[in-house]
Amino acid sequence: MSLQPRAIVVHRAAELDGLIDRHGTRGQVEFFLRTRGRSLADLQDRSDALDAALATARAAVPADWRRGSVERADLHRFDFEPGDVVIVVGPDGLVANTAKYLDGQPVIGVDPEPGRNPGVLVQHRADATAALLRAVAAGRAHLQARAMVRAQLDDGSILDALNDVYLGHASHQSARYRLRLPDGRGEAQSSSGLVVATGTGATGWAASIAHERGGSTLPAAAASELAWFVREAWPSPFTGTSFTAGLLDADAGLEVIVQSDALVAFGDGLEADRLTATWGQTVLLATSPRRLQLVVADSPPASRAPRRRPWLSPARPTRP
Repeated sequence: MSLQPRAIVVHRAAELDGLIDRHGTRGQVEFFLRTRGRSLADLQDRSDALDAALATARAAVPADWRRGSVERADLHRFDFEPGDVVIVVGPDGLVANTAKYLDGQPVIGVDPEPGRNPGVLVQHRADATAALLRAVAAGRAHLQARAMVRAQLDDGSILDALNDVYLGHASHQSARYRLRLPDGRGEAQSSSGLVVATGTGATGWAASIAHERGGSTLPAAAASELAWFVREAWPSPFTGTSFTAGLLDADAGLEVIVQSDALVAFGDGLEADRLTATWGQTVLLATSPRRLQLVVADSPPASRAPRRRPWLSPARPTRP
C-alpha cells in the first residue's frame, strides 16, 4: 500500500524570537528597540501574524497525511522525500533558501504578511492552503517550473540556486580568472566577481545590477535562460573588459578558469554554503537540470490537462 503524501511546513524564526534569544528578556528587547527608534509592538504584531499563518497552514493538512516541520537553519540537514508537498510560510527569500534542497516536490508559498512581502514566490494567503493541498493531491494544481542556476566544478562538485550564483573572491576583493563564452570567445579578467541570475532572480540582485547598466535585458520569471554580469571588471595590460554581461540559453554555459589562489561560489546570498575552486580549476555556470515546481494556482488553464502527480513516481534522491 502506498504512503499518503507528506506535508512539510518550512518556516523561519520571527525577528522578535531572535532578539529575545540574544538579549534574554522582553524587557531588554524593548529597551534595545527604543534606543534605535523601533517599537516592540511592531515586532509583536509581525510575530503574531507569522504564528497565525503557521497555525492555519498546519491545520489545513488533511488528517490522514503525514506531516513534518523544519526551520530554515536546519534545512541543510533535513531529508525531503520525493512524495513531499512543501508549504513555505515566510518571505519570498525563504522559498529560495528551500529550493536548493528539493527535486521536483511541489511548493506552496504562503505569505504571512500580505502587503509587506513582494509576493513573487509566496503568492498565497494562509487560508488558501487547504484548497491548494487538495488541488495538488488531485493533480490539478498549476505548477510553474522556475529555472535554477548551477555552479559545477571540474571535480564534480555542484551548487544550485534559485535566484543567483556569485563567483568571486571570498572577501569580494579582486578575482582573477579567464572567462570563456559559449561561442568560444573569452579573455582574462580581474573583477569583483560574476553574478549569474535566473528569471526569478531578475527581481533581486540582478535587477539592481541591470539598472546600474542602463536596463540590461533580464530573463522572464519562468524563462530557462540566465543573465550574467561581471562586476567592476578592471582593464590592464593583462586583463580585459570586453565581455561583462549577456544572456545564456538553457543549453549554454560560461566557463571560468580560476587564476587566483581560490574563488568561492555561493547561491542566494548564503555565503556559508559554498564551493571553493582553487587555481587552475574550471567552474561551469549554467542552467541547472533541476527546477522549482511552484504552485501558482489551484487549477491549470482550461487548455491544459492535469499534471502528472510527481510524488507517485518511483523514489529518487532529493540531492544530486
